[in-house]
Amino acid sequence: MARGKGVVIMERDTETVHEAYAFVCLHCGHGWEEEYEIRHTTDLTGHRRADYFTRGVRVASPLTRADCPSCNLGPIRILRPGRVNSTRPYLA
Repeated sequence: MARGKGVVIMERDTETVHEAYAFVCLHCGHGWEEEYEIRHTTDLTGHRRADYFTRGVRVASPLTRADCPSCNLGPIRILRPGRVNSTRPYLA
C-alpha cells in the first residue's frame, strides 16, 4: 500500500530492475554515468507506473532530463552504459 497526497493507493504488483545510463552534454562535452533502481508498479485498477531511484533517493526519469549538471544547458545525449568511461582516455 502506498500513500500519495492524502490518498491511499493499493498496489497489486511491483517489479524492481536495475539499469545504468551514460550521458553526454552536447553543449559543454561533460559526460557522466548513473545507475538507477526502477520500480515498476501496477495498482489494483491496472495502472502502471515506473519510479526511479538513485542511491535510495527518488528522482525523475533520466529519459526526461533536459539539462546538464555541469553547465545547466544541453541538449543531452543518452548512451549505452560504459561509453563515457571508455572515451575518456581519448579526451585527455
